[in-house]
Amino acid sequence: MENAEVFYLAKIGEINLKKGNLKEFERRLAQNFRAYFSGKVPNVQVRAGRMYVRADAELAAHIEAALAHLIGITGWAQVQTADKTLEAMTAAAVEEARALYAAGKRTFKIEARRADKKFPLTSYDLAREIGGTIHTQGILTVDVHKPDAVISVEVREQQAFIYGAEHRGRRGLPCGCSGRALLLLSGGIDSPVAGYRMLFRGMKVDYIYFHSHPYTSPEAQQKVEDLAGVLARYGLGGYITVISFTKVQQHLKRTVPEAYLTLLLRMCMMKTAEMLARKINAQCLVTGESLAQVASQTIENLTITDSCAQLPILRPLIGMDKEEIIQTAINIGTYQTSILPYEDCCVLFSPRHPVLHTKQQDAEDIFSRIEIDQLLAEAFEQRETKKIEWALPPKAED
Repeated sequence: MENAEVFYLAKIGEINLKKGNLKEFERRLAQNFRAYFSGKVPNVQVRAGRMYVRADAELAAHIEAALAHLIGITGWAQVQTADKTLEAMTAAAVEEARALYAAGKRTFKIEARRADKKFPLTSYDLAREIGGTIHTQGILTVDVHKPDAVISVEVREQQAFIYGAEHRGRRGLPCGCSGRALLLLSGGIDSPVAGYRMLFRGMKVDYIYFHSHPYTSPEAQQKVEDLAGVLARYGLGGYITVISFTKVQQHLKRTVPEAYLTLLLRMCMMKTAEMLARKINAQCLVTGESLAQVASQTIENLTITDSCAQLPILRPLIGMDKEEIIQTAINIGTYQTSILPYEDCCVLFSPRHPVLHTKQQDAEDIFSRIEIDQLLAEAFEQRETKKIEWALPPKAED
């Protein structure tokens, strides 16, 4: 007896704008989806704006979790396949309507798409005929303006696809098609969201974390590693490098005017992060800074930290407010971990009244006087890098 199979259809969005190198983006999307699986791997095909997935039914939960995290699709659904006849498509749509009724839906509309222009009925004809049957049988009531549910019918080259429960996709570009970035990851809300925004734009992201043991706890570091694990669900793994900044911060505390402590620490982090970025061939640094959110993020102070690195520094949250950032953190699953009460090294020795609008020459003069380069080099040489452990959650997220 053959195993039961499940079929899924995913809609592709921005990738379709790529014209000449479309095939490469499609190949990357399929490759990324397969990377979620070990052992049995679903059959995946990408063509004409759709990704088709076929597998044994036992993989259904895993497939749905993967589709819920896959960047590069605008929506997905488990579908029924049918022969390209009105009778077969109507029977499948009626079955979908009954399932929707059982789920509490009462009104519907049909959205038909005739990709195969040789099929004799138009999209309008299909919607009218199939929708009329469902309505006449008294399963659901037609409401074309604000329906409880939409039943989609797609007539394509080989067969038809019918589905009634579509899930939103992550959108964006497939991870790995836009280069490699190094994210300065802290235990706060902002930096994980910044990392996700760059994964969303197709970058492969690795992570750097600065700790100050014994002033920061092992739990603070584990929190950051857990955040990297959540991001790895979207970015398909990665590496995190942990660097001790205890001696660096102690030296800054002794040699830097208090108001400049946070800014000088940020300068040291940028210089050290660039060392790692060049070592791993990352093409840019990424931070979670948002303009004027805190003292170190005024335009003057951001300009100073920019001057500490030659690589581009990308700040995807620069124009977002805290509410927008929090909503994204909730959506991607990092928020509950980010608010755990373990402080990172940026909080240590924070000045009571930090400098807001620093003159670049003043900051550079202080930096040159404190002779910090040797300590930064030592901290970098003692770094620890580990592969990120990650796993998909057991249930798909809508």
